[in-house]
Amino acid sequence: MAKSKSNPAPGTGADRADRAGEADQTDQDSEFDSVLLAILANRMDAICREMTNTVLFSARSAVIGIARDFSCAIITSDDEVLAVAEAMPIHVFGMHLQTASMAKYHPDFREGDAFLDNDPYVGNSHPADHTFLIPVFFEGEHFFTAAVKAHQADCGNSQPTTYFAAAKDVYQEGALIFPCVQVQSDYEDNQDIIRMCRRRIRVPDQWYGDYLAAMGAARIGERRLKEFIGKYGKAVTRKFVTDWFDYSERRTADAIRALPGGTISATGVHDPIMPFLPDGIQIKVAIDIDSTDGRITVDLRDNPDSVDAGLNLTEATSTMSAAQAVFCCLDPDIPHNSGSFRRLNILLRENCVTGIPRFPHSCSVATTNMTDTIINTIQAGFAQLGDGYGFSQGNMCNGAGTGVCSGKDWRHGGAPYVNQMFMSAGGMPASARNDGMHGMVNPVSAGLVYRDSIEVNEQRFPFHVESVRALEDSCGAGRRRGGPASEVIMGPRNEPMLIINIANGLENVPQGVLGGLPSHPGVQMKISADGSEEIYSTDAYCHLAPGDRLRAVDNGGGGYGDPLTRETERVLSDVQERYVSRAQAEAVYGVIITGSPARDDLAVDISATTKLRESRLAAVV
Repeated sequence: MAKSKSNPAPGTGADRADRAGEADQTDQDSEFDSVLLAILANRMDAICREMTNTVLFSARSAVIGIARDFSCAIITSDDEVLAVAEAMPIHVFGMHLQTASMAKYHPDFREGDAFLDNDPYVGNSHPADHTFLIPVFFEGEHFFTAAVKAHQADCGNSQPTTYFAAAKDVYQEGALIFPCVQVQSDYEDNQDIIRMCRRRIRVPDQWYGDYLAAMGAARIGERRLKEFIGKYGKAVTRKFVTDWFDYSERRTADAIRALPGGTISATGVHDPIMPFLPDGIQIKVAIDIDSTDGRITVDLRDNPDSVDAGLNLTEATSTMSAAQAVFCCLDPDIPHNSGSFRRLNILLRENCVTGIPRFPHSCSVATTNMTDTIINTIQAGFAQLGDGYGFSQGNMCNGAGTGVCSGKDWRHGGAPYVNQMFMSAGGMPASARNDGMHGMVNPVSAGLVYRDSIEVNEQRFPFHVESVRALEDSCGAGRRRGGPASEVIMGPRNEPMLIINIANGLENVPQGVLGGLPSHPGVQMKISADGSEEIYSTDAYCHLAPGDRLRAVDNGGGGYGDPLTRETERVLSDVQERYVSRAQAEAVYGVIITGSPARDDLAVDISATTKLRESRLAAVV
C-alpha cells in the first residue's frame, strides 16, 4: 500500500484522508469520497497484514510459523467481518459468530480484556483452532475486535493429532474446549487458563510460544485500530464501515447479475472410513442463482444427520465452505466481508453433517475433509451454467503428507514433539481459461498455506525427507488441465514416529467438468525397512520405525473441457515440463510428439495429430 506523505499535496486523496479527521464531522447522508474509501480500506488491510506478519515471524510451531496455518481479521462492534487480508477463508468467515459469543458470555467486557475461544458449538471452526479476541475501545466506546485464529499442532486430544476422525463424540475426542473464556484482564494473563493448557497439551512450550505470538499480534491490531480512529475520527470511521459494506454488497450483486440465472443441483461424496462410515458420506447441494435480484442461495439441508465421527461440520465451516466456493466463481476483485455476505443465503439445519452440529457430536475434522467436498461440489456445479463458468474439482486428499507427526526427539533428550506437516502440495482445479497450478494443499486453504521447508523441518524434527516431486500424468486432462499431484517419501531418524491423518480422494477422486477427465487417486503407503509395503485406508495411523518410510501421494486437479480441444503447443509444453508423458499426450490428447528430450528437439507432428484428432472426434459424433 502506498503510504501518505507527511505533507500531502492539496486536493489529493491523501490530503482528503488527513483532513477527514480534523473536525470529526461527516454528513451521514452524503456520498462517501471514493478515494478516501479506498485509502481507508487499504489501511484496514495493512493492519491485518501487520498482525499476520507478527504471528508469522514470532510463532514457535512449524504449523503456524512455517506453514502459515493461521488467520487475522478485524470484526466490527456489530459482529460483522470487516477486513481479512490474506487469511484462510475457513478461518475468518465465521469469526463474527465468535465475537457475538464474546458479547453474549461477557456483556461487560472492557478495555484490556482478551478472550480465548475454540468452541465448535458456538461459532468456532474446530477445537484445534485457538481464536484470540481483543475488543478495541476508543474513548470508552467499543469499535472493533482484533481477532487471530491459529491452528494448534496439539490441542489436548486423546490422540496426538488435531484431526481425530475416529472420535465418536467430543468426550472421546478429548480436546480442551474454551467457550470464549477470558484469558486476559487489564492486559494481564489469566494464569489458570495458561496452566490448564500447559498441563494438557503435549508440547506446552510450543503452545505458549504460539499463544504469545497470537496475543501479541492481536494487541498490535488493537494499537493500530486506535490510531486509525484517532486520526480519522469516530464519525468518519463509522461512515467508512457502512460505506465499505455497501460497496462490497453492490459489487457482489453486480457479479451475480452477470451470471445466467437458474437452479443447480450437484452431488459429492467423501471416501468410506472404516469401520464407522463404510459407505462414505454422500452430500447434495442445491444452488439458486437469482440474477435479477443479484442473490445466490445455497441449500445444504438435504444431507445426512450428524455422524458418530469427527467429520461433522460446524455452523461456521458449513456456512463458509459454501460461501468460499461461491466467491471463487465470482469476480476475484470483490472485497470479502460481511457486505458481500449479504448477497448469499446459506441454508443449514441442526444435527446435520453439513449444518449445525448438536452437542456432543465431534467436529474435530470440521475444517478440511467435508468442507473440501462441499467446495469442490459447488465449484464444479457452477460449470453447469456453461463453458466459462465454474471450475473442475481440486485436490482433496489431505493425506499422509499433511498428517500430524509425533514422537520423541533423541536430539533433545527424548523431548516430545507434535507437528502437522504440510509436505504435500496437490493440484488446483482447472478453469475455462487457466490450467490448474501445482501447490494447493486442499480447497479449504485455497493455496494460502505455505508448503513446509524440507530443510527447516529436518532441523526442527527428527525425520528425513527422501524426495518431493510432482507426478507425471497425474493431472486431470482437459482443454485446460488440472494441476499435478505430488509425492512425498519420508521417514524417521533413530526413533519411532507416528503419523495420523484423515484422507480423502483415495477412491473418489477430483472430477473434471464439461468433458474434462478426473485426476489421480491419492495413495498412502508404508514401506518397511525390509521392502514390504502396506497400503493405508482413509483414517491412517502410520507407525514408522527407523528404516521405514512413508510414501504419500495426493490428488491432481480435474480437467475442464474436452482434452481433444487443447492447443497442441500447450500439450507439447506439458510434455517438456513432464506434467504429461508422450504416451498420454497421444492416448488422451490426441497429440503425437516426435523427437527426444535428450536432444531437446521435442515437437508436434501436426499432420499426424490432425488426422488422429479428426478420427476420434468423428467417432464420438
